[in-house]
Amino acid sequence: MKFRNPTMLASGFLGVSGLTLGRAVEAGAGAIVTKSSSLKPREGNPGPTIVELPVGLLNAIGLASPGIVLMKDEIEEAKRSGVPVIVSVFGFSVSDYSKSARFAETYGADAVELNVSCPHVSGVSEIGQDPKIVAKVTRTVKQAVDIPVFAKLSPNVSNIVEIGRAVERAGADAITAINTIKGMLIDIRVRLPVLSAKIGGLSGPAIKPVAVRCVYELVEKVKLPIIGVGGIMGWEDAVEFFLAGASAVQIGTAILRKDLNVFSEVTQGLASYLKANGFTSVSELVGLAHSKSS
Repeated sequence: MKFRNPTMLASGFLGVSGLTLGRAVEAGAGAIVTKSSSLKPREGNPGPTIVELPVGLLNAIGLASPGIVLMKDEIEEAKRSGVPVIVSVFGFSVSDYSKSARFAETYGADAVELNVSCPHVSGVSEIGQDPKIVAKVTRTVKQAVDIPVFAKLSPNVSNIVEIGRAVERAGADAITAINTIKGMLIDIRVRLPVLSAKIGGLSGPAIKPVAVRCVYELVEKVKLPIIGVGGIMGWEDAVEFFLAGASAVQIGTAILRKDLNVFSEVTQGLASYLKANGFTSVSELVGLAHSKSS
């Protein structure tokens, strides 16, 4: 896949409307990922579902989705932006994933990203924690579509490399690392969890060290391209992911904490960093932290 630059809009941010996806492209994103879609419509959790923290965002939206069929027009609209459109899909069975992926391909998706790692939806989070199940999902989707398949992995596991190896053996074309980290916030005045679902997924600056570690470990043991995501707020964070071994990065929380201009800020910062340090392309940065430590 050819990206105009190595930044991507992360799933879950501006990802339902084709017009808002297009806004990310206008702001400089090199590719866009839709919000995760299910085979059938899903309401998600009642409010409150999002809490802003000094260190990031805690959300338990519950994978609300209009259903992949109703995403047809939005995907086609997003395709007009001229950059690769990756459709994120989730399900509660192997069949759910493969059917949704086929719809996405029919609607023009350039790739599908398998959300097997949402930490606050029972039935989805468990898929990403079991290497055998996640491999079966990946293998079945690969057999169902002809477009690239990315597997988005969870950090809420004892060994993310084991999961990465499983999806690699199953035929995944790339790995997205990582999804959000399980977290909770309790209101000390009412002495109850703030989120209706109690447990949510933490994103933003707080999880960047975990995400960088996961990318670094995966690159050491897995040969697939890695897309780094988690806490990228500026170009310095993106450089860190590239040095750890990521081939591209996704940006999400920074859009809400800052604005869509974060894409141009990151790409311009990267260009300046490359020039100042004698590099001609981002690919020359990928994995350098490994060679220096060996």
